[in-house]
Amino acid sequence: MVQRFLSTKEVGQRLGIKNAASAGLPEPDAVIGTTKGWLPETIDQWNANRPGRGVGGGRPRKCAKE
Repeated sequence: MVQRFLSTKEVGQRLGIKNAASAGLPEPDAVIGTTKGWLPETIDQWNANRPGRGVGGGRPRKCAKE
C-alpha cells in the first residue's frame, strides 16, 4: 500500500495559508532528501491543538470614536 504525504505547499493549502514553512509546523512524518512530508492526520491534529485557535484570540479591536 502506498502512503500519501503532504508537501509544505499542500499543507499551506490545507490550512488556508500562503507560507506554511513559517507556520511552525510539527516534525515531518517523512523526509526524503531535503523534502519533508506530513500525513494529513498529523496536520489536522496539530492544527486543532495549536494555540490561538477559537474565540477570544487575537488582537483587540479598536473602539469606534463617538
